[in-house]
Amino acid sequence: MTGEDSTQALLDGIRVLDFGRYIAGPFCAALLADLGADVIRIEKVDGSEDRYFIPVAESEPGALFLQANRTKRGMTLNPTKPGGRDVVRRLVAAADVVVANLPGGALMSMGIDYESLAAIKPDIILTTVDAFGDGGPWSDRIGFDGIGQAMSGAAYLSGDPDAPSKTYVQWVDFASAALASYGTMAAVLEREKTGRGQHVRGSLLATALTISNSTLIEQSILDIDRRASQSRTQVAGPSDVFATSDGWIIAQIIGAPLFGRWANLMGEGHWLTDERFRDDRGRGDHRDVLCERMAEWCNDKSTVSALDELATAGIPAGPVYSPQQTLEDDHIAALGLLQPMEYPGLTSPAPVASNPIEFGVTATGIPTRAPLLGEHTDEILAELGYSKPEIDGMRAARVI
Repeated sequence: MTGEDSTQALLDGIRVLDFGRYIAGPFCAALLADLGADVIRIEKVDGSEDRYFIPVAESEPGALFLQANRTKRGMTLNPTKPGGRDVVRRLVAAADVVVANLPGGALMSMGIDYESLAAIKPDIILTTVDAFGDGGPWSDRIGFDGIGQAMSGAAYLSGDPDAPSKTYVQWVDFASAALASYGTMAAVLEREKTGRGQHVRGSLLATALTISNSTLIEQSILDIDRRASQSRTQVAGPSDVFATSDGWIIAQIIGAPLFGRWANLMGEGHWLTDERFRDDRGRGDHRDVLCERMAEWCNDKSTVSALDELATAGIPAGPVYSPQQTLEDDHIAALGLLQPMEYPGLTSPAPVASNPIEFGVTATGIPTRAPLLGEHTDEILAELGYSKPEIDGMRAARVI
């Protein structure tokens, strides 16, 4: 959303170098680009692996790349070559923030570890997201989103009791990216006050533990040893996915006021004085009775009629959509939450999720498509003072 009273985007004038891969680093940088930062995506000469992940065209790009690299300029670079190191130095000297979710050894080999960066630009901000954090026995290992889900207890409590299951979507990665962008913004604010740069660090494991923390607190104090129950919530009720005559809905009844409205809608007002259901814990312990009643109520209703009745009663519920149904939803379309973006080679525009945060009066950047491989390399190098013959020479040497 572009603010009506502000003519300058929130991060206008801030330059970000994005050395990230896949989600946590690149999406952190994309969120900064949404707020007006000039973000330069730097990838391998032949294209980084995340450019091709979940392909939606003959050659490139992948679906994930389209989302995580919108509104960026793109260049190719091999920082490990002598000429590449010089480019890194010039890039860093003109930058405010460097974002990378790469192992520490890779940062050092590319010359973008904090000590190397600070030697070039003392007030630089380095934002990194690794798998397991710094200082523990797993710190040097690499990892992905699903490992965070597994080690935080989230996968154990998902799926079936005898078959732990991670979620299909990468919530640890995206939450880590959002937290990293929050940390970066705080560091930018701190630098404006003090002139100091710093290293902002996050990890997938720390993010997963943060989101799963309430289950860990409960286990530590009560030693309850919960096991998975699919979509059926264990700490309140009824809360589950329920079949209708033509699909599925999810309904979540948490807290006494909601339970009271739900019990009356079900014609079970007497349950309001039933000791089994006197609080969320009791309703969670006796969730099967409540969920079976809800399932019976939903069984002969259409999805639309069930949701309408629940909405009238003030009970939170929604449809369980396939990805295609999500794309066709009227409410999502009305809010413009998915923005169609053209990209060369695609048979139709890609529905890229817009920034989930809106500002009333503060301007944000204008969303643009993700860059083609090396699309802005010559432009960026010229801004750094390289001549055309120098650029051509670097291309011949595969520095770019």
